Amino acid sequence: MIRAVKCTSATLISEKLVSSPEDLEHWELIDNGGDQWRTEDMPGGCDYTFNDESVTKFFVTSFQPCMKRQVIDLLAEGYDPENLDIGQPAVNVEDWFCGRTDCGCIYKLTVSLLDENLEVIEEFKPDEVTLDPDCDDCSWKQVSHTFTDYGPGLRFITFEHGGQDTKYWQGWFGVRVTGSSVTIDL
Repeated sequence: MIRAVKCTSATLISEKLVSSPEDLEHWELIDNGGDQWRTEDMPGGCDYTFNDESVTKFFVTSFQPCMKRQVIDLLAEGYDPENLDIGQPAVNVEDWFCGRTDCGCIYKLTVSLLDENLEVIEEFKPDEVTLDPDCDDCSWKQVSHTFTDYGPGLRFITFEHGGQDTKYWQGWFGVRVTGSSVTIDL
């Protein structure tokens, strides 16, 4: 599913392009296993406060893989192809994740810059993270990356993240995610 994502905020230097609302409406569910994705209120079952009080909800995964994705059509968002090709503006990615105090979890993230044929130009795919509450700090952690000098042809961006719990408990004991964003420096 390719769709333009409505901007959720804007500043003079960048526009937020990934929509991270309080529901799954703007997300394509790639994997929706176990008891499926759901949203919870902060701090919810994670028992950790988030550093931004304006964020009041998060997405939570279950005991089988849960992955969700947004595909951002930059031309539909109003970006000029010539400016994208010549200027190659920085593309900034941010995501936040945490675990629970009673169950381990797995977190995954992949962000891809794509051309008009949906071929990968450049990809950010950090190593999968496994959090174990018996030996790891499971509080909110930020993942960020900036794409620069990626060459001409950028037309789409995909943002995909998710995971699951490590004990296969029924319910929503997997990774929690929130604060997802993709911004382009104008």
